[in-house]
Amino acid sequence: MPNILAAVMPSPGQTVEVRELPEPDLEPNSALLAVELSEVCGTDVHLLDGQLAGVPYPIIPGHVSVGRLDKIRGTVCDIDGRPFAEGDRVTFLDVHRTCHRCWHCLVARASTRCPQRKVYGITYGVEDGLCGGWAEKIYLKPGVISLRLDGVDNEHYMAGGCSLPTALHAVERADFRFGDTVLILGAGPVGLSAIAFARMRGAGQILCVGAPANRLESARQMGATAVLDFTTVDEQGRHDWVLKQTSGRGADVAIEATGAKEAVVQAIRWTRDAGCVVIVGQYTDAGDVSLNPHLDINKKHLDIRGCWGSDFSHFYRGIEMLKTDQGRKLWSSVKLERYPLSEVNDALAKVRDGSCVKALVVPKP
Repeated sequence: MPNILAAVMPSPGQTVEVRELPEPDLEPNSALLAVELSEVCGTDVHLLDGQLAGVPYPIIPGHVSVGRLDKIRGTVCDIDGRPFAEGDRVTFLDVHRTCHRCWHCLVARASTRCPQRKVYGITYGVEDGLCGGWAEKIYLKPGVISLRLDGVDNEHYMAGGCSLPTALHAVERADFRFGDTVLILGAGPVGLSAIAFARMRGAGQILCVGAPANRLESARQMGATAVLDFTTVDEQGRHDWVLKQTSGRGADVAIEATGAKEAVVQAIRWTRDAGCVVIVGQYTDAGDVSLNPHLDINKKHLDIRGCWGSDFSHFYRGIEMLKTDQGRKLWSSVKLERYPLSEVNDALAKVRDGSCVKALVVPKP
């Protein structure tokens, strides 16, 4: 069998390098996916910086990908029980091995906290096989859940990518009402998708505080009614701007999607009394922050909710929303930049500094 090219991250801080890896022998009821596009996510920058615990370096990054089924051994079905065929265009849920039997799955109904879950491109290493999207092919292990992308083209889906189910989850956690003012802190992919879902859910005003200018322009195209470049004004000025947009009350709902620890306190203080704050951006440990429990939480009668990752329902429904006219229009506005395997380090650099709205890896020329 021919070797397969893959971009491998050897360890934190080291340059990603292209290697040849063997094609795996397929287990029963597994498949090999020929990758057409894979995402460069902010999480991949965290992986390069060594900010996630328990990562089995070296790894093949890329946890959201799309392609065509190249080989199938046995039977692999969709959630409706329909068998896939070689050549079908699919994506797959990167979260794998959620047990649906443990206390978190069955009692807390929080499957994103299942201790058995594994994630392609993050908690699978090279020793586990072709388990990342920055490669010509991905090994879809038995039990991986795939979805056909009928009615959604590759680029349209990847414009949402990892942010699609994550932002859907965050907006649902916010549970705001029609006409509410929603403040989004952060104009990266999660923030942009949160803006789009807030628009689709019926928000009145959607405010976005972020940077740089190209991402704020994307925020406008995704449905933000007002944006502020946080690099042009100090923290008090940002707070004043939010109050000015909200008749002095603050936002009804704030969604923190930045990853910056100080943004958590800002979200809390820029939300109105009896409002709601959803924290989705703190995927890595950025450290502690200081706040006043009496003034910032209790007296404000504030509802603060964490949001960790997503599950299959968010993945499935996110794709369904892309099939709507509004979904197609919103996510088609996202500017995509494509990089071959040999240029993934450049893609990582652009994602890190925000100069790229969405970077995609194209494994095949």
